[in-house]
Amino acid sequence: MIKVGVIGAAGRMGAAACAAIAAADGLQLVAAVDSVPGTTAEGITISKELRALADAHVDVAVDFTVAAASRINLPWLAMHSIHAVVGTTGFTQEDLDTFKKSFTNSNCIVAANFAVGAVLMMRFAEMAAPFFDTAEIIEIHHDGKADSPSGTAIATAQRMAAASNEWASDPTKHEAIAGARGAKGPGDIPI
Repeated sequence: MIKVGVIGAAGRMGAAACAAIAAADGLQLVAAVDSVPGTTAEGITISKELRALADAHVDVAVDFTVAAASRINLPWLAMHSIHAVVGTTGFTQEDLDTFKKSFTNSNCIVAANFAVGAVLMMRFAEMAAPFFDTAEIIEIHHDGKADSPSGTAIATAQRMAAASNEWASDPTKHEAIAGARGAKGPGDIPI
């Protein structure tokens, strides 16, 4: 049985992770951490302290927080040889390099999105990029989405920009509402 803890357990994705872990064969939810402690997640009292993960002897921690919190959480997990699965986005390449150096006795995976369809979409967009002159990423989310653009949109633009550096200039001549074409992401791809 793999013992799992969730950081960000009170949030929408953290709560979904807690439920999925509790329902999965071979996994046992043994700890939950969030900045708002005291409530419960799948029968586990949410703690404010990362120490709850070590006290529960977790094998793997799932981090569904924000980049600023993960920059603290991940080195702590590495120091305690706890494997990490990270659904947080917004990291710099320097952050990722630091995490890579930190995780010497355990492993860490950082994923922009866990949905198979989203992962395939990012790969297909990357593969198609060299065959198009222009691109634009349009996304829509539930009303509780906290970040914009999403880490998935940014990761998609990064992959497309890396696959092709030959993009036509923006053809827009008039914007009735400023910013309606989106912000410029990697490779100046509008998001």
